[in-house]
Amino acid sequence: MSFTGLEDIYSELGISPRVYEICGDVLSGLEDRFKEIDATSEFCQLKVLHAFQKNNVNESCLLGTTGYGYNDIGRDTLEKVYADYFHTEDCLVRPQITCGTHALALALMSNLRPGDELLSAVGKPYDTLEEVIGIRASKGSLAEYGISYAQAELSKDGTPDLENIKNAINDKTKLVTIQRSKGYQTRPSLSVDTIGKIIDTVKSVRKDIICMVDNCYGEFVERIEPSDVGADMVVGSLIKNPGGGLAQVGGYIAGTKECIENVSYRLTAPGLGREVGPSLEALPRMYQGFFMAPVVTASALKSAIFAATLFEKYGFSAFPSASEERHDIIQAITFGKPEGLIAFCEGIQAAAPVDSQYAPEPWDMPGYDSKVIMAAGAFTSGSSIELSADGPLREPYTAYFQGGLTWPHGKYGIIKAFQTLMDKDLIIC
Repeated sequence: MSFTGLEDIYSELGISPRVYEICGDVLSGLEDRFKEIDATSEFCQLKVLHAFQKNNVNESCLLGTTGYGYNDIGRDTLEKVYADYFHTEDCLVRPQITCGTHALALALMSNLRPGDELLSAVGKPYDTLEEVIGIRASKGSLAEYGISYAQAELSKDGTPDLENIKNAINDKTKLVTIQRSKGYQTRPSLSVDTIGKIIDTVKSVRKDIICMVDNCYGEFVERIEPSDVGADMVVGSLIKNPGGGLAQVGGYIAGTKECIENVSYRLTAPGLGREVGPSLEALPRMYQGFFMAPVVTASALKSAIFAATLFEKYGFSAFPSASEERHDIIQAITFGKPEGLIAFCEGIQAAAPVDSQYAPEPWDMPGYDSKVIMAAGAFTSGSSIELSADGPLREPYTAYFQGGLTWPHGKYGIIKAFQTLMDKDLIIC
């Protein structure tokens, strides 16, 4: 079949003329927002390029190692590239770090000792970190090693309460964790400026306290990173923003030399540290993914803003709202009933390049305390920089949407989700 225009191919992909028209009207008002995103993307792209050139990335850096991985030039150079981008003293970027939760656990377990206390500056942490900490009992948690936990509750409006943070610090406080993205909460995601104020507050009480930022979903959204405002460690996953949709596994921890050295011994073994750990065949995707990441992140941001604008217009609560400034790529949309959440995820899955023929179902996912539905027809399993959506099957039945390797695909995914809700009479146009 040949197509003569966009509307024809959208029709072939299951989008009605009415939905196509509605979405076109919404998009016509977003041009200025998209220009701002493109400007930030260009700035971050040039920062990445500068880091590549400063460290003389060359063809030999793309060759992997096996076995122990001694003298892995590509691995070591990539870590210098990351450290330069984040303006930190050191960095670990490894395929042996399996996910964001693993990276966070490494950072915490390597820099805390029995008798220390971990403080969360932004209330309850993300669900999967609860078992790492020991809020929910789990083998090998920090609690089992005699590390206590406290949290500074948020203000009534969901923003960090600097006075609560200051009052929560005591003689045992060794590390303060700051989660940039909202996770499965309705609090605002944090700007880099707000993170800087939290760090300044902590350091005003005791300069020796380690400030760690969970940077997942936030990289390249702003022109500076939390490490530019005093974070001792910034932590993230390569199957989110910094992998650019190309890295198939991995995580990074950037920070001070002492913190990163501690992490290296936890990652491998005391006495071995960063010297071991082969890069195998991962390096080309890790390098190219980091290079592509600012543009991919921009596509995800455009998709999020489009989703918020479209669904708010039809009465659904979007968080952040369509007009708000963005500090991560996650868009929360609340449906108020399970049918809405499930239909939205079905639409996102149906728009995927992989596994579009399947419908997602809620299941008991490891690390979560309630059933979770996930839509992710991705090239890399679990990659949330690719078009994806998920949410816990509990009130208020909120979908957390993120990703989109390209803007055209992110755009179509949102339109398809809207069409799916309309087909199920969950939206009346």
